[in-house]
Amino acid sequence: MAFAPIFLISFLFHGLIAWRLLPDLPDAAALILVGVLLVSALLVPRGLMGRGAKRGPWSSAMVWAGLLCMGLFSSLLVLTLLRDVLLLGGWAAQVSGLTQKWDTLRTTSALAVPILALLMSIVGFWNARRTATVVRVDIPIVNLPTALHGFTMAQISDIHVGPTIKTHYLQRIVERVNSLDAHMVAITGDLVDGSVKELGRHIAPLVHLQSTHGTFFVTGNHEYYSGAHGWIEALRALGVQVLMNEHVVIHHSHNGQNPGHAMVVVAGVADYNAHHFDESHRSDPHKALNHAPAQALFKLLLAHQPRSAVAAEKAGFDLQLSGHTHGGQFWPWGYFVRFQQPFTAGLQKLGTLWVYTSRGTGYWGPPKRFGAPSEITLLRLVPS
Repeated sequence: MAFAPIFLISFLFHGLIAWRLLPDLPDAAALILVGVLLVSALLVPRGLMGRGAKRGPWSSAMVWAGLLCMGLFSSLLVLTLLRDVLLLGGWAAQVSGLTQKWDTLRTTSALAVPILALLMSIVGFWNARRTATVVRVDIPIVNLPTALHGFTMAQISDIHVGPTIKTHYLQRIVERVNSLDAHMVAITGDLVDGSVKELGRHIAPLVHLQSTHGTFFVTGNHEYYSGAHGWIEALRALGVQVLMNEHVVIHHSHNGQNPGHAMVVVAGVADYNAHHFDESHRSDPHKALNHAPAQALFKLLLAHQPRSAVAAEKAGFDLQLSGHTHGGQFWPWGYFVRFQQPFTAGLQKLGTLWVYTSRGTGYWGPPKRFGAPSEITLLRLVPS
């Protein structure tokens, strides 16, 4: 991979920020910002290299620094562009004779941009590195059998074990999931960002996940970037049930209950774009329901991307659990998710299908979550 163009692009965008802010800053503030931008311009490409960086403590530290700078740079760039919009409005007001405080506006707004970007990055770092909080969601299901009232599903998604997320981070997630005493655990893709050789040991905590009926996994797009076939084998070796356009039937009956009505069909599909990597993995919700028992009155689909919902609704599923979006991860990117996915986060309905989209349990790239907190979701079935 040629990194020279990446360094060039990095310097150009950091230069744009400098061009727009430095002329309006006091000398001391301008000097500090120049130093920050120069360091960031050099380190952001190292963060983008991520998995391609050489191993070792020094290299790992450089990747960490690059990813932190990437988060700060993103907010600096967005706020700089928003400041220009503000200044355009201020200029129009000045031309119209509505304001005489043009110089004050320029200086104050130039100071506000780096201060706000830094605060967003600090808060975002804390949000990203803490263990995800538990979000509890009730799913109202029409004609839900009595045997399934209160059936619970713990969902984790988009952890992205990789350059900055390792064993201990995942272990904390596992411990919190286990505290929920869920009937099943669903992992809806993007567990990893790297090969089995690089990261296999870091997913070991998953073997300790506890629930009544086990743990189920579906692939996300990042599994395909990282060698999906190897990860499927590694997860199965840990006792995780990987569902590839197929289903299993959970028998949740207790004494005195109709065993047929207590069935739960748990189906899973490969990532929506899996066929670009392996045609045999083409995502197919209809295929995932082949030969499912007709007497099963609740059908659950695990699908990494929310846009699988159209086919899932046609196939006859009652609930789809997805991730992928991260809820945007940090402001303002959540506003752009809707251009690629039908749902950004939370519980939505498409026809007769409920769709729950997790904001994700980890993070991708910069260790930063601002306005889109991570989550471990506990979903409970209730009668409609």
